[in-house]
Amino acid sequence: MGQVQPVPRGRDSPVPPLPDALIEEIVVRIATPRDLVRVSAVCSYFRRLVADDSFLRRYRTLHPSKLLLGIVSSGSLGLFVPAEAPQPNVLIANAFARAADFSPDYLPPRGRSGWFPCDARDGRILLKFSNYADPAVLPELDAGVHAAASHTREPNHEDAHFRVIGWTFHLASAVVFVYSSLSGTWTAGTRAFWSDLGLDVYNGDIPPEDWWPSYAYGCFYWKVPLSNELLKLDVNRMEFSAVGLPPNHEERSVVVAEAGEGRFGILSRIHYNIETSDSLHYSIRQNEGEIANQHTMETTIALPSVYNKYIVVAAAEGYFFLLFSRFWSRQVTGVRSFGCSAFFTLEIKTLKVERVCSSGGHISSRIFPYFGFPPFMSPRRI
Repeated sequence: MGQVQPVPRGRDSPVPPLPDALIEEIVVRIATPRDLVRVSAVCSYFRRLVADDSFLRRYRTLHPSKLLLGIVSSGSLGLFVPAEAPQPNVLIANAFARAADFSPDYLPPRGRSGWFPCDARDGRILLKFSNYADPAVLPELDAGVHAAASHTREPNHEDAHFRVIGWTFHLASAVVFVYSSLSGTWTAGTRAFWSDLGLDVYNGDIPPEDWWPSYAYGCFYWKVPLSNELLKLDVNRMEFSAVGLPPNHEERSVVVAEAGEGRFGILSRIHYNIETSDSLHYSIRQNEGEIANQHTMETTIALPSVYNKYIVVAAAEGYFFLLFSRFWSRQVTGVRSFGCSAFFTLEIKTLKVERVCSSGGHISSRIFPYFGFPPFMSPRRI
C-alpha cells in the first residue's frame, strides 16, 4: 500500500497578510469593550489600532454605551436623579451628577422658570420652554407642541448629527415638523387627517401623560385612547399610519419596545380602578403585522409587593422603566404625582425587575432614562 508523503514545509504557499482595512472591519465588530481590550493586548499593532481616535469613534457608534446613570425628570430632586444600589454604576452615576450641571438657569429667558425635559438620548437632554415660541423659527401651531430626539449615527463624526421631531395633535389631524442639527432649521415633516387613517381621535381625548410616544425600529407609536389602535410615525419616510392592537386594549396604556431580531415587545397596563388591582402584561410579536394577533401568548409580570400602584413610563436600551408607588394622585393639571415611590427597570430579555433609584416623593410620571455620557465628556478610553 502506498504511503502519503508529507509535503515539505518549504513548499507551503505563504498566507497573504490581511489588509489593514479588513482587520479594522473585523475588530470594530467585537461586541463588548471587555473583549476589545483583550484583543488590544495581543500585539502592538492591535493596540495602536484600538487606541486610534477614528477607530474609537466608529466603535462607539456601532456599540453605543448602555451605561445607565440615572433618570431625567422635572421632579423635586432636580432634572437628574442618579442611579442607586443595586445598580452597578452607582459610583459613576454619583460622580457624574456632581460634575455635570443640569440646571437650565443659563438658558434664555434668564430668571424665568418653564424649561422641562422632552427626551434624553446619546448623552444629550432635549429641553423645551413651555411658554415661548419664535414664529420666525417654529411653524405656527394652534395646539400644544411636543418633541423628541431622533439620533442619526454617523461613524466618521465625533459629534453625530441628530434630529428633533416635533408634533402636535389637532381636532382633525396630526402634524409633524423636523429640526436638523446640520442645517439648524425647522422644516415641515408631514400631516395626516384622522379620517384618512380610520381613527376616531379628538385632541381632548389624549391626556398630557400620553403625548409622548414609544419608539422602536425608527418609528414612533402613540396609543390611541379608548381604542385598539396605535398611531405610527415612520421617521425616515415621514408617513403616518394606524396599527392594530389585540382585543381588549381599549382601557390599557401601552408601551412598545424593541425585543431584538426585529420583534416588538408590548407592555400594557390596565388602567387604575379603585375596586381592583392593576395588572401588567407583556407579549412579543414577531413583526408589526402580528401586533394585533390575539393568539400570541401574554405573560403576567410579578412585581414587588411593597408597592401597590405603578406606571410604565418609558422603554430604552433593552429595558422598560416603571414607576412604583404606594399611592398616587392626579393634580388639577392632569400630571400624576406620587409619594413613597421609586423607579425600576424590567429587562426585556429576562423580565427581571430591578430598582434604579428613588423618585424623591412627588415627581412627574414623564421621565427619560439617561444612558452614557454627553459627547464632550466621553472618555477617550474604551
